[in-house]
Amino acid sequence: MQVTNEFLQNLRQDYKSATLDESDVDNNPITQFIKWFDHAIEAQVYEPNVMTLATADKAGRPDARIVLLKGVDENGFRFFTNYLSAKGKELKRNPYAALVFFWPDLERQVRVEGIVEKLDKETSEEYFLTRPVASQIGAVASPQSQVIPDRKFLEEKFEDLKLKSEGKSIPKPAHWGGYLVKPTRIEFWQGRRSRLHDRINFELVKGNWVKTRLAP
Repeated sequence: MQVTNEFLQNLRQDYKSATLDESDVDNNPITQFIKWFDHAIEAQVYEPNVMTLATADKAGRPDARIVLLKGVDENGFRFFTNYLSAKGKELKRNPYAALVFFWPDLERQVRVEGIVEKLDKETSEEYFLTRPVASQIGAVASPQSQVIPDRKFLEEKFEDLKLKSEGKSIPKPAHWGGYLVKPTRIEFWQGRRSRLHDRINFELVKGNWVKTRLAP
């Protein structure tokens, strides 16, 4: 099949599985997010904690990639990564980010904007110890976002570290840890027929969440 502009223009889905009314949405958007996340788990959505993380470089150019949500509470949304990666460097210069969750099986999307700060060392170490050993070694072995000569370079470094760490605990590298996205805006999107989607938006105003409906 040839992908043409005409094919893409006619590629569409009419959403009809659910509705979203202001009265159905909790006044606390974190509580509402957890409720929707629970629905995604119950619906057996594949990797419901997958989220797009958007940052901006020093010139203001946007950058985005997929990461995994590894914690959520009243303080915000957590993820872990290499501090020396592209996203780590961008967040150091500009500590603001956006997150997008998309659960197509439920025809739902959640958008988050907020201020980003590093999690403390103890919290990062605690999470690092819960990771599979291979993932721990991978975090040490991979110079994330840096140019490497080939795949063999990475695999050899991994195997070397694996042999050296056999029977030993692997300490969290100093350049690896967690971030917390402290939300200032959260939007809940429910797909509807004829593109008249439901959008319930929360803005943090003077420490309080203000709920409004946005046009699709």
